[in-house]
Amino acid sequence: MAIFTGAGVALVTPMNEDGTVNYGKMKEILEFQIANHTDAIIICGTTGEASTLSDEEHIECIRYTCEVVDKRIPVIAGTGSNCTASAVYLSQEAEKAGADGLLLVTPYYNKATQNGLKKHYIAVAESVKIPIILYNVPSRTGTTIAPQTLVELCTEVPNIVGVKDATGDISEVAQVMSLAEGKVDLYSGNDDQITAILSLGGKGVISVLSNILPQETHDIVASYLEGDVEKSRELQLKYFELAKALFLEVNPIPVKKAMNLMGMEVGSLRLPLTEMEEDNAAKLAQKMREAGITVK
Repeated sequence: MAIFTGAGVALVTPMNEDGTVNYGKMKEILEFQIANHTDAIIICGTTGEASTLSDEEHIECIRYTCEVVDKRIPVIAGTGSNCTASAVYLSQEAEKAGADGLLLVTPYYNKATQNGLKKHYIAVAESVKIPIILYNVPSRTGTTIAPQTLVELCTEVPNIVGVKDATGDISEVAQVMSLAEGKVDLYSGNDDQITAILSLGGKGVISVLSNILPQETHDIVASYLEGDVEKSRELQLKYFELAKALFLEVNPIPVKKAMNLMGMEVGSLRLPLTEMEEDNAAKLAQKMREAGITVK
C-alpha cells in the first residue's frame, strides 16, 4: 500500500530573523496545510533547505513535525545524503521521531554507479523498517537512477516502495512504469507535470506549489483519481505558469518569496541561497495575481 495518495507538500523550513528555525511558524504552516487537505507532509527535503540544516536541526524539525501532525496525515522525512553512513543515521533518527516514511535523494557529488546506488539504498533500507520513496533529481545531483535499477530496488527491497520523479523526462517515466508491473509507487516531482504523471499510473505529487495552493494542488490529483480527468487537466493548465514561476530561480528561493508576499512570514534563506532578484520577484508576483492569489 502506498505511503500516501494525492498531493504531498515539500514544506519550506521557516526561519527567524537570526537564521534559526522558526518552530512557531512551522506549526502555523503545518496547520494551514492540513486544513487545506494536503495529503502528506514532506519535511527536510530540498524545499526545506535540508542541506544547510545541522543534523540536530534536521532531526528536531522531523520530530516537531511528527508531534504537530500527530498522525492526521503521513509525515515523510527527507533523510538522503551523499554519505551512506549519514543517510543511515538520519533515517534511523527519523524513524525514532515518528516519521511514517522516508524520502531519499540520490547521493550527490559522488556520482555513484548504478551498482553503487543500489548498495547505498539497500544499506539505508536495511537500517529501518518504515517505507522509502527514492528521489530521482539528476539536475541537482548529477546522478540518475536508471529505470531498471529503480524497478529492481522496488521489487527486491521490501520497504523501498516508490520514486519521486523530477527528471522531467516523461519517456523515461513511461519506461519505468512499463517495467514496474505495479511495483513502483510513482510521484511527480514537478508541479507542471502532475496530470501527465498521473496518466502513467502515478499516485500523486510531492509539490512545491502546495506551499501556497494546497487545496488546489490536492484537487489536481483528486479530480484525476476520481475520474474527472478534464477538471484535473484544467487545473493543471490554470496553474501551469505559476508553477513555472516558482522555478525562476533555484528552489526554494521563489516559493519562500511567494509565501512572504502572501503575508505568511516564513523568513529568509540560509546562504548560499539569497533573496530573489527584484525583476524575478516582480514576475513571480504577477503570476501569483494572475492565479488569483492576493499579493501584499
